[in-house]
Amino acid sequence: SPLPWPGGGGRRALVWSLEKRLSSPRLMFPSWATAVAAGLVSLHFLQKLFFPYFWADLKYLLKVARYGLRVEVYRLRGSVSTALERFGALARRQPDKPFLIYEEQVHTYRQVDRRSNRVARLFLEEGALARGDTVALLMSNEPDFIHAWFGLAKLGCVVAFLNCNVRARSLLHCIASCAPKMLVVGADMLGTLEEILPSLQEDIRIWVMAKESTLPHVDTVLDKLEVASDDPVPANLCVAKNLKDPHLYIFTSGTTGLPKAAIISHLQVLKGAAGLWAFGATPDDIIYITLPLYHSAAALLGIGGCIELGATCVLRKKFSASQFWTDCKKYNITVIQYIGELCRYLCKQPVVSPIKIIHLYKKWVLQEFQSC
Repeated sequence: SPLPWPGGGGRRALVWSLEKRLSSPRLMFPSWATAVAAGLVSLHFLQKLFFPYFWADLKYLLKVARYGLRVEVYRLRGSVSTALERFGALARRQPDKPFLIYEEQVHTYRQVDRRSNRVARLFLEEGALARGDTVALLMSNEPDFIHAWFGLAKLGCVVAFLNCNVRARSLLHCIASCAPKMLVVGADMLGTLEEILPSLQEDIRIWVMAKESTLPHVDTVLDKLEVASDDPVPANLCVAKNLKDPHLYIFTSGTTGLPKAAIISHLQVLKGAAGLWAFGATPDDIIYITLPLYHSAAALLGIGGCIELGATCVLRKKFSASQFWTDCKKYNITVIQYIGELCRYLCKQPVVSPIKIIHLYKKWVLQEFQSC
């Protein structure tokens, strides 16, 4: 019908008609929707109050699950490369980027790759090792620990990380339990070697990271590395036939008895190496490793994490609470590893001026730990 003319009863009729239509049940906001909205708002505030990290944790879990699923799919297709193969690819792609910084000395990706090639060539030409053999490392934190680890892995050997703090009976038990063909000992561990040397099995060949040695039946490494070739060994030696094959033996601390060897497969190394990436680390980060390399946290999450990212790590001989914050400033550290009581020790250290940002971080960490 035609609209009524403005003014008079016609306008009142039009207003009444519009009000009636707007108040119709079809246009009113449903009561159940209001209840749902109120419930969602309440849940949001409860989550913020009781589970403040819920979404961050969920994001992390989804990221890890997606990575694990991708690795599993690649494994089924037979197209997954090991962490060692990824390191070789990085050494070709970014050869001059620092991979390891130790006592102010920089070791690039190419330098680490080439020195580990020398280790592989040395033992390959000695003819004492075959693919699948186990080699035990008794070494503290130093670049040659990584060179020996990578070099032996390039020969397809399983590397056993021995805890350099255990002695005598416990150490002999660790060596016997992994049945190594060879034992490689750091120069600073010669005293420990002397203690167990008379009790070692005669069929274990012993090498020390030194240029000379007075110990009987002990070969030296460093003098031979100087003349060894840094050409890569045949690639077929280090290619993993099955990602579930063992790559490392990492021993427990032995607090509840004699140490026990945990078998770490290539697949577990890949999963462990994804930890820093899952937590948001990037290739531009500099990771500070003060934990012992014979520990999975330092070896898998630390060194393996740097390889996964293509990042740089700063390695320290051993943890020092008094030097920690100074090192963080000196090397522009962006990522640290936490384990056990480490953060409590650090928070008790005096502020090292002018590290203001680190001081604020320390106060935040202390508040978090005091609230636990």
